[in-house]
Amino acid sequence: MACVQKIRWRGSGCRSFGAIGKRYKLFWMGSKAKTDGVGMFVAEKWVDSVVSVEKHSKRVLVLKMVLGDCLINVFTVYAPPSGKPDEEKESFRNKVFHLVSCILQNEMVVFAGDMNGHIGSSNVGYDGIWHKMNFYTSLVS
Repeated sequence: MACVQKIRWRGSGCRSFGAIGKRYKLFWMGSKAKTDGVGMFVAEKWVDSVVSVEKHSKRVLVLKMVLGDCLINVFTVYAPPSGKPDEEKESFRNKVFHLVSCILQNEMVVFAGDMNGHIGSSNVGYDGIWHKMNFYTSLVS
């Protein structure tokens, strides 16, 4: 399974990709503006284990699947980035908190996505480690 963010498709749905025997099914939830969507690729061998796909918003999708005797709730999320209004960010966090709090204790939760978490307001003291636009390059260097 792979959780993806920033899906640039409108609406919601599912679609299969790949050759027979090596297929993946994409479940997605997008937006009218073709931004901010989320999705999950599920390997063909696990698709029959999916019991529901809950599309809560363009930023929150929950896939429920049964593996053995365990119900697993897989969240894929994409939080509003720093430039969005505080009310939108707070609404997103409240929605995710509510959804997670409604899950029974005997069920598993897998949480994946981009929470757009920011600690502090600058990179002072992290020279050579963290760059606003090129984090990967600094790790490889």
